[in-house]
Amino acid sequence: MQHTLDPKAPAAGRKAAEAGGRTARFAKPFRDYWKYKYLTMLFIPAAVYYFIFHYVPIYGVLIAFKDYKFSLGIMGSPWVGFEHFRELFGLGSFWQVFRNTILISCYKLMFGFPAPIAFALLLNEIRLSVFKKFVQTISYFPHFLSWVVLGGLAIQFLSPSIGPVNLIMQAFGMKPIYFLGSTEWFRSVLVATDIWKELGWGTIVYLAAIAGVNPELHEAATVDGANRFHRMRYITLPAMAPVITIMLIFAVGRLVNDDFDQVFNLYNSAVMEVGDVLSTYTYRMGLVNMQYSFSTAVGLFKNLIAFALVLTANAAAKKYNEYGLW
Repeated sequence: MQHTLDPKAPAAGRKAAEAGGRTARFAKPFRDYWKYKYLTMLFIPAAVYYFIFHYVPIYGVLIAFKDYKFSLGIMGSPWVGFEHFRELFGLGSFWQVFRNTILISCYKLMFGFPAPIAFALLLNEIRLSVFKKFVQTISYFPHFLSWVVLGGLAIQFLSPSIGPVNLIMQAFGMKPIYFLGSTEWFRSVLVATDIWKELGWGTIVYLAAIAGVNPELHEAATVDGANRFHRMRYITLPAMAPVITIMLIFAVGRLVNDDFDQVFNLYNSAVMEVGDVLSTYTYRMGLVNMQYSFSTAVGLFKNLIAFALVLTANAAAKKYNEYGLW
């Protein structure tokens, strides 16, 4: 209900009308929740999960500002302020790890982000449904395997002595390469194996966006003489723009969030210089060296940068087009 305020009305009446309007605006969402109560009930388990495992642990961020002692607990440990952050920023090893994280993430963004988009466009052009489903199934499968399994397969395939890749290279007269022990090749292996694992799964979102394109647009373009490439460029890609923008914002926010499982299962001491990233560094400092406060400071610093990157990417997306997270 809208309230028309008469400027000549008594002040008390105007205030009452304004209060009634605010109450109606706040009450409407709750009425909607009750109207769709069964859908709301489906949402409750997800909300409980995120509250317990994503919001309650934020309490542990206090460790970054304390000299945490396990025997004293979080509240009983003494405050040290920003001492751990000053120590962190003064370590050359930290900046090397930070640089490795940014470089590897940028390579994944550069080569890994466009890969599922291109793959979805190619899959959409396949007319033989049986072959299309077969390719989709094969491409999705690695996503459901852990990096323990995929890491073992990658180690075997890239082995300099028995790996098929090096055996083929030797058959052409080339020298074998120890890919996982070479500082020149290790980052390339990380990018390639990440694309291998997530290519098919990332394609699902883009295929859903393509499915929402009005078929009449393609029919009209065909009548006007447009070939497949033209329809892909001027119809399909623009229809995917909102999804691509949102996924790009998420990808930019993950620039400092590396894949611990992947790196931990593939790296070794020979490539530590180029392969050690923030998550493995935090693991060693926190669980191996038991410097809990220091490792928490590393994690908090990383999350703050990720949050800033998401805000910046969203603002840039809203500036150049109307799509964004909010």
